[in-house]
Amino acid sequence: MGLFWRRKSKDQFVTLGLNEPQAKPAAPTAPSLEPPQSPLPIPDESREIKRSHELEHVPEVEPPPAGAGPTPLPLDPTDVIRPTPTKPLPAPAPRRSSFSTSVLGLDLSVEELQAREAALEQEFSARFRRAVAATRETLSERLDTVFIGRKQIDEELLDQLEEALIAADIGVATTLHVLETVRQGVARKQINDLDALKQAIKNELLKILEASANRGVASETSVPENVTPYVMMIVGVNGVGKTTTIGKLAQRIKAEGNDVLICAADTFRAAASDQLAIWAERTGVPLIQQKQGTDPAAVLFDSLKAAKARGSDVLIVDTAGRLHTKSNLMAELEKMKRVAGREVPGAPHETLLVLDAVTGQNGLEQARQFLKVAGVTGIVLTKLDGTAKGGIAVAIAKELNLPIRYAGIGEKVDDLVVFDPTEYVNGLF
Repeated sequence: MGLFWRRKSKDQFVTLGLNEPQAKPAAPTAPSLEPPQSPLPIPDESREIKRSHELEHVPEVEPPPAGAGPTPLPLDPTDVIRPTPTKPLPAPAPRRSSFSTSVLGLDLSVEELQAREAALEQEFSARFRRAVAATRETLSERLDTVFIGRKQIDEELLDQLEEALIAADIGVATTLHVLETVRQGVARKQINDLDALKQAIKNELLKILEASANRGVASETSVPENVTPYVMMIVGVNGVGKTTTIGKLAQRIKAEGNDVLICAADTFRAAASDQLAIWAERTGVPLIQQKQGTDPAAVLFDSLKAAKARGSDVLIVDTAGRLHTKSNLMAELEKMKRVAGREVPGAPHETLLVLDAVTGQNGLEQARQFLKVAGVTGIVLTKLDGTAKGGIAVAIAKELNLPIRYAGIGEKVDDLVVFDPTEYVNGLF
């Protein structure tokens, strides 16, 4: 899975020195065996031997009665007590707190970080499989039903397979493309059982998803690191999870050592800024906002100035939820893009369209219209865990040739993940 945000190079991350090897503590100096320098006269040898003999036979002192103070033994000022050398105690092992003191894991060793990453990889795969479980159950159940009592693949079977793929919202065009590949495999005797058929479908779906990276922005690393701030503009209709997506994006990017700023440019809807302010407070990310009715381009201009002044790495811009049929709002979006381009070279660097996976093919039509007007560069697919028609991801990649950048697979703040085509396809079967 790796990092959520990979634009900042490793040597640019802020380090608190918590993972640096601790300096070895200075070994305690052994007590000197030489007698202390004293202006008193040095005792003669005979007296020292006598005193040593007396010290060996010192009688045990009875403890004083309760309430009485200790009675010190009288010592001759010329006594010389030679301390017994002791080995220095080993330095105690550093105690690990029950909680991490660093969001970035800087207080962990390399081995602990590797173990954490491996655990996160397994957890990510399991969570992704759970997110598409409803789609997988529907698709696998239909495929198993198609193959019941059949010993060979014929046209009737392929027709039923077509219905199963369309029911998963993979799309008509995508389904026909996949079936054409299957027919070619059957003709060449390369596909002759259920396992081979599933593998052929998986391979074709994976090719479609990976090919979608040829258009749009497939990674934030495509923008030079010296261009800051990296401007992300979020668009979409109301109710698809746009505000939630912005909050989760800000939290995930900030957690990896980046300075993030949010621009509340949705001045059209009264509750938009209030909802965004809640997310900004929850994630600890600064928010630039103005009163309702302010020109969104003016809010964006102020946010760009603030981001450059504070040296922010990423600026996430919220926009008014709009239907693709609202020409005035679409024109407003174009103005915002022009303002961003004047302040930061190449901005906005990404224009992400948030789509609700539950809407299926309706969301695909929204994407087509936004693509014409807003210059969408990537897709955020939300609520993937709440639908049995998760195949819409393949339809988007095939018909729009746009990369799916992120996917929402739950309600928690870390349930917004980088979309992984391999994990997605493996989760469907």
